[in-house]
Amino acid sequence: MVFLLASITVLHLVSLAMLLIATLEKSWWVWAESEITDLWHNCVYDNASETWLCAATTEGDWLQSVQALMVLSVVFCSISFLVFLVQLFTLARGSLFYFTGFCQAFAGFADFAACLIFTFHREEILSDSRDLSKGHFGYCFIIAWMCVPLLLVSAVMYVHLRKKQ
Repeated sequence: MVFLLASITVLHLVSLAMLLIATLEKSWWVWAESEITDLWHNCVYDNASETWLCAATTEGDWLQSVQALMVLSVVFCSISFLVFLVQLFTLARGSLFYFTGFCQAFAGFADFAACLIFTFHREEILSDSRDLSKGHFGYCFIIAWMCVPLLLVSAVMYVHLRKKQ
């Protein structure tokens, strides 16, 4: 039981860390080695000063949807962890962690929706005169997709986890 509890806790914290990285880092779309776009900025690497020069992204409806869903996913994953810690000490013996699982599942579905919107509407989100065939998805986008099954699996584990002692 202790191993299962530790495994779920580690899985939850890893998922939360990955969600934070996917939401805040600068690599959802890579145009070239020296130009990247994320949910918040368009960045170009300046060789002279050896720094990234970033400007705010142009606000569009699809981009705002992805931003809101990713932030919502991080918030619900955080709330889920805090609720889990509270329920760990307050639930009666034999009770299930339904609310924690529900919050975690909602975080997973919000992340899933954000990834789908970015996948299917990247032309509108990355509305530039540049050709999208010259770019590719960045590692933050891939991390966001990897979080979806992790969040949903941990949600199912929470729903089936019964407080023993």
